[in-house]
Amino acid sequence: MKYAQARQGRVFILRLEDGEIVHEVIEQFALDHDITAASVILVGGADDGSRLVVGPRVDRQLPVEAMKHQLKNVHEAVGVGTLFRDEEGVPLLHMHVACGRVDTTVTGCIRDGVKVWRVMEVIIHELVGTDAKRVVEEPLGLKLLRP
Repeated sequence: MKYAQARQGRVFILRLEDGEIVHEVIEQFALDHDITAASVILVGGADDGSRLVVGPRVDRQLPVEAMKHQLKNVHEAVGVGTLFRDEEGVPLLHMHVACGRVDTTVTGCIRDGVKVWRVMEVIIHELVGTDAKRVVEEPLGLKLLRP
């Protein structure tokens, strides 16, 4: 285990609008408001055609080949994630959402493009006093959190 300590900074309340791509809007907001680290929660609707990364195709195989899932129709969505800058200072949101409709739920990472249906509410809890960032780590080749 690796860890770092931080304090809570500002709290932002966002309303995302119909058709916006969740991670793009939140990452741009972080740039515009100089947020370098945060925890993020959301609730709302994920639109038809939204795309999720739903796991590796083969457990423990390298390189990792991601499985992807495209939503068919509108789904209720709830998510939690973290936002940290990478080594170039670019904010990257790592968020997983559970999307449900009737009696089916799929859970995955939003990096492939989750589109807002009508409205989505987002709360960003800024973390201050930390140098944690996302750094490419091999052999996965992913930008992982380095506290």
